[in-house]
Amino acid sequence: MQEITSASNPRIKLARKLSRRRAREQAGLCLLEGTRLVSDAWSAGVSFDSVFVTQHFLDQPEPLPLLSALEDAGVPLFTVSEALLAEISDTTTPQGIVALSHLPDLPVPPNPWLVLVLDGVGDPGNAGTLLRSAVAAGVELVVFGPGTVDPFSPKVLRAGMGAHFRIALRVASDWDEVASVLGGERPLYVADAQARLSYDAVDWNQPAALVIGSEAHGPSQAALTASTPIAIPISSAVESLNAGVAGSVILFEAARQRRSQRK
Repeated sequence: MQEITSASNPRIKLARKLSRRRAREQAGLCLLEGTRLVSDAWSAGVSFDSVFVTQHFLDQPEPLPLLSALEDAGVPLFTVSEALLAEISDTTTPQGIVALSHLPDLPVPPNPWLVLVLDGVGDPGNAGTLLRSAVAAGVELVVFGPGTVDPFSPKVLRAGMGAHFRIALRVASDWDEVASVLGGERPLYVADAQARLSYDAVDWNQPAALVIGSEAHGPSQAALTASTPIAIPISSAVESLNAGVAGSVILFEAARQRRSQRK
């Protein structure tokens, strides 16, 4: 394991650049922080460019199997000071390990059962939550549509807790591109608090796509034009649910229907 002591080291410079979307796209890399996220990505089969750890991280009472696995696989490992790790970290209190991971590019399955489309979802926490719920509910493709946060920004990666590496992801800059990614004929449903059709009245056993719109402004006009609005009935004391919660509720209803059909 080599030691890096200078902030001008090319690997440290590259890691710092990955805070920017353009740099991530050019390098084909993203930055993962913390034992949980790095371990989840590694167990999902993602390849790493390099890994940085502090001496304090190495001095833990129980050696981490993760480090042995990385070393056995030939992943370049580097020790850095806590101050140097803080320079490349996106968190206030770094956990002692940062990995540069190659961006995943899982293939889109033919005729996926359910597709999730994020339409102008700008909050990283909501985007990561929706991605995690999608994996848990059996969604096979997630499209980060126009106006949506970058799926590989550090905050979305942390909120997704490894979901990024277990589902096909695509980014679409406009609705023509969304339609191209979806391909074929499938009904589109968009969550809209004002809709008359209830989310649990939809037959989710057929191939479909669910659109979740902006937290602040709701779905775009393009999404409303392309989709059938559906709503989650809620008490009048609550105006609406946030994007992460609403999307998760609908996705798990779709999963429930599919389990019932299989039984």
